[in-house]
Amino acid sequence: MTKQAAALIVAAGRGSRLSGGDGDRPKQYRLLGGMPILSHTLGAFLSHPGISKTLVVIHEDDLDLYETAISALPASLRTGLLPPVTGGRTRQISVRKGLMALAESNSGTAPDQVLIHDAARPFIPADVITRVLGQLDEGKAAVLAAVPVFDTLKRLCPEDSRLETVDRSHLWAAQTPQGFAFPAIHAAHLRAEAAGRDDFTDDTAVGEWDGLTTSLAEGHPDNFKITTQADLVRAEQRITMTSSALPPLSGLGDIRHGTGYDVHAFEPGDAVILGGVAIPHDRKLKGHSDADVALHALTDAILGAIADGDIGAHFPPSDPKWKGAASDQFLQDAIRRVQELGGRIAHLDVTIICEAPKIGPHRDVIRAKIAGICALPVTRVSVKATTSERLGFTGRREGIAAMASATVRLPFTDD
Repeated sequence: MTKQAAALIVAAGRGSRLSGGDGDRPKQYRLLGGMPILSHTLGAFLSHPGISKTLVVIHEDDLDLYETAISALPASLRTGLLPPVTGGRTRQISVRKGLMALAESNSGTAPDQVLIHDAARPFIPADVITRVLGQLDEGKAAVLAAVPVFDTLKRLCPEDSRLETVDRSHLWAAQTPQGFAFPAIHAAHLRAEAAGRDDFTDDTAVGEWDGLTTSLAEGHPDNFKITTQADLVRAEQRITMTSSALPPLSGLGDIRHGTGYDVHAFEPGDAVILGGVAIPHDRKLKGHSDADVALHALTDAILGAIADGDIGAHFPPSDPKWKGAASDQFLQDAIRRVQELGGRIAHLDVTIICEAPKIGPHRDVIRAKIAGICALPVTRVSVKATTSERLGFTGRREGIAAMASATVRLPFTDD
């Protein structure tokens, strides 16, 4: 019987050592490559075949930030997410609350294994997750991802400020994920609570206090924790390096511009999909796909910039394959066509025209979602909204329209 493994992502901290920019929001929600750090972290676990479900522990004040972070992920990945859980005043309390929620999920059926990971470690390689799961499959009760310490270490003697060299031959730097047999770590946390202990800084320490033996799994140097501003700069540099397969915008001199327009009527429902985001409403938009006018208009704008037909030519509504389809795949296909020409998207702008629902409260979420779909910094995505002053079909609240423009940069060619 295949064992079920869950990921528990700890994202309830305040990140006080990383200040400045992004409205001083907690570090796990700071933007990295156009998406919140948490979005990158979640993507690694949600896309791993060994993880059956993922739960995030958040701060009670961060629900809107969390919703923005998960909206940047493809809809196909979000199906593995459980509802978030509110954490506590220490990391240990937050983890315990997450474990309790996992124990109660799926009609009371807890996972066999759990991987506990810091939200601010967005570069966790799939191989590290696989190695931790592999040792759990072999029967280990606790597994720590770690890397050997190579730097020379010094200890400062407080009595005389003398430095001593520390033997590093058997020292390892702890990382996450830290993997456990679920019943063992759940019981350890409950016993620690009963003993009045809430000061452990990681979960292997909780397990060791309760008698578990920790095994080592090879971590990775890229799996660093973003704690300071210098860490964030390092992370941005890594994002830039990993996306270096795309040509720099400065080297693409053929600047193209395209426009798009789409409209869909209302029909009975409880939400409209705009920019990949479900917005509660007393109606929904009628269409063969999910009727996302914003993404449809953006798709046509990109196709127009490269003179490659329109959305209907590539995804005809007569094809049952696209019935109810999420429109992010249409936008991703248009971007793929740009990249096949050696080009890149430089900027996207969409204007949503409707009397209701109100777009303003959802604007940042929509921007983040579009940026995530397109792998763009959010600063290169503009979302605006307006009414038609009660004129026309949008003024009569019969539907929603969207206009979009796309700036695309391509290499110069003779054609």
